[in-house]
Parts: sequence; C-alpha cells; structure tokens
Amino acid sequence: MNTYGKRLLLTAKLSAAAALLWVIPHAFKPTAVQAAPLEAPHWGVGGVPQFKVDPNWPKIPSKWKVGFGTDVFGDSKGNVWVLTRPRRLSKEDQASAAPPVMEFDQTGNFIRGWGGQSGPGYQWPSNEHGLFVDDKGFVWVLGNADGRSNNPDSLPNDNQVLKFTNDGKFVMAIGQSGLTGSNSTHVLKGATDIFVNSKNNEVYVSDGYGNSRIIVFNADTGEFIRMWGAYGHTPLDMAQRPARSAPKLDPWAGASEALQQFGSPMHDVKVSNDQLVYVADRGNKRIQVFTPDGKYLAEQFIGPDLPDLQARGIVFSKDPGQRFLYVGGTPDIWILNRRTLEILGTVKIVPPGVVAKTGTSSIGHHLGIDTNGNLYAAGELSEAFGKTQGAFKYTFTGYSPTVPCCQAPRNISAASGNTAAGMP
Repeated sequence: MNTYGKRLLLTAKLSAAAALLWVIPHAFKPTAVQAAPLEAPHWGVGGVPQFKVDPNWPKIPSKWKVGFGTDVFGDSKGNVWVLTRPRRLSKEDQASAAPPVMEFDQTGNFIRGWGGQSGPGYQWPSNEHGLFVDDKGFVWVLGNADGRSNNPDSLPNDNQVLKFTNDGKFVMAIGQSGLTGSNSTHVLKGATDIFVNSKNNEVYVSDGYGNSRIIVFNADTGEFIRMWGAYGHTPLDMAQRPARSAPKLDPWAGASEALQQFGSPMHDVKVSNDQLVYVADRGNKRIQVFTPDGKYLAEQFIGPDLPDLQARGIVFSKDPGQRFLYVGGTPDIWILNRRTLEILGTVKIVPPGVVAKTGTSSIGHHLGIDTNGNLYAAGELSEAFGKTQGAFKYTFTGYSPTVPCCQAPRNISAASGNTAAGMP
C-alpha cells in the first residue's frame, strides 16, 4: 500500500469514530432521509460518485484574460457562475481582464459578465473571495481583504457582503467598511463565503480570516440575527485568544486549546436541505456541523497529517437527500458520506497523464455543483491545461461498483480518477 493509500485508510478508520458522534443529531433527521435508498454508502463498499474532467469548460471569450479563480456556483436554473480576481493578473494583462463575475451554461458557453467597480453605497472587494446565487436570482459577492493581508489594491477592508441582481445592479450591502471586531454584529473581517438559506430567508457568512465565526443576517434587510464560533463558542479575535502552551518543536502540543476556536481561515459554510449547517474550518483541517441556531453536532478532520491545504470549499451532491459531501483539498477533492462524515474517496483534481503547471495545487479553492450533479472547482492560478480559466468542470459519470459490506479489498490505489477502498 502506498503512502497516500495508508493516509486515506487511516483517515477512514478515524472517521468511524466521528460517525459515532452522528447519533447526536438523529433527532434532526427527517423521516425521508432515513429511507435506505437515500443513504450514502459506508466506507469500502463502493457506490461512490465518479467524475471525468472536462478540460474545455468554460469557453472564455478570446478577447479576455482570466484572473485568479476563487469561487464557482451552480444556480437553480442550471447555469454556473465563476468569480475571479482580475487584479491578480499581470499589469500587461489587466487591460484585457475578464470581468470578475461571469455566468456560463453547462456546456461552457459564456452568458454574461460584470463587476469590478465600486458604486454608491458599496465598495467592490479588493480581493474577491465568495459568490452565491440565491433562488430568487440575486447574486451575492464578498471579499477577504482584512486591511493587512489579501489586499492587492490597498483599499479599506472588505467588510461588506454585496447583493446584486443577476445583471449586476446593486441591491444591498451588509456590513461597514473600515471597522474590526469579532463580537461586533455589523462588522466583517476577511470573510470567505456566503450561503442564502431560502427556507428561513437568512444569509450565513463564514467570516473567516480575521473574525473566524459564522454570522447570520436577514436576506432582505441585512439585519444581524446571530453568530457563533467553533463548537458553538463565543468567537474571539485572533489577538484575544490564549497563547498555545505547546513547545514550538511539537506542532500538535496545545492543539486542543487552539481547536476551541475556528482556525484562520475558516473558509466556507453550506446549509443542507435538512437544515444542518456545515462549516469548512480550513485553519484546523476539519468540517464541523451545527443546527441552524449554532448548536454543535459533530466534526471530521480531513487529512490532518497532510502538509497541504484541506477543508477549503464544500458542496453537497445533487441526489435526493444530498447523500454526499464534497470537500476541497490539495491535491484532491474528498468525498464524504454527508450523514456519518465517513471519508469514502477522492476526486483527482488533475487527471492522470496531464502535466500540471505552477499553481495547479490550488485548484480546489471553492467547489460548486450544477443541476445535473456535475462538480466544479474554482482554480487559484489554475493552469493545469495550459490556460488560466478560473474553474474546472468534473462531469458526473455514475457510481463505482459496489461490493458486499465489509469485504472490500485491502489495497487502495491512488492511480485512478477516484480513490477509495474497494475501487480500482
């Protein structure tokens, strides 16, 4: 068994312990989700989603250069939106930069693009980071510049969540520029992503680089509703947190103290159809799950022994019950059983046979999914196919063969497009 296989096997075994925690929220589980056909498989028995990369998606108009790809989102109409960072292009290329917000159909055809300019009542982010399109067609955008970092234009902090119509007309801003403080109810600092929950008309924001908390607002008025930190604790600013008691030579010593707060960055938030809140705590390489009011339910660590970035973007599968949770990582996208948090396998970001260029390891920054279950990964400096295109498409091709429970082969291969016990 190779090193990667051992890591996946170890992580899968650890996930069994995490699965025991999942008995806690069973009372929140709707009857429909308990039906056997809607349950995701357990580790090692197959039945895991399979994907094939589409190197021709999207079709960027030839007149444009595409910047740093930061987020991708599939809307309810079947189209896919990509958010990029034009200011990360070279000075020579900025003159022909594509707009930061672009909409495509599932075959990659360009539909529209806009954004990049500030206007009355709002400041366009210095460093674009998160994008969401709600069921009413409104487009939400935020940035993660916190004044000292991630701020290519040296602008005031990206302290606002911006709401637009789908053709780029400004509607509303949440937050105030130039302020800081994690316990303030009207201040964002280095926010990373947005989720609009249409069932309760609330906006969930992963306010992740400076404040490291989940903060919730009313989607129509922007009024503050609630907020929480890791395990449901009161969030603390970085400077307010107690120093780790660990010796510097031991990276794990003192970890239990640090884990009581979300790490920096806390990178994504999504709400499932059965109203569970999933948070990608990239700073601590874990997923935490909460009720909508911030009650902690369970967690799963993703690649804790890997040196690269894990637990970045998250998205649910499109099948009934949202059986699978996809988690962005380097160099793979992890596939989890959404209900148990068991790690089932991975999707290779760069397929075998493709020579990856500089920056490819950052492709899985944020994830998206379209109405047909195709998976998308936003690409930071994504040049794996000889061009920077902002995002990649992974076409859903079906499920891996199943085997009888608990009889999966011991060998784990990392050579195929997906990796999981019992899969070739």
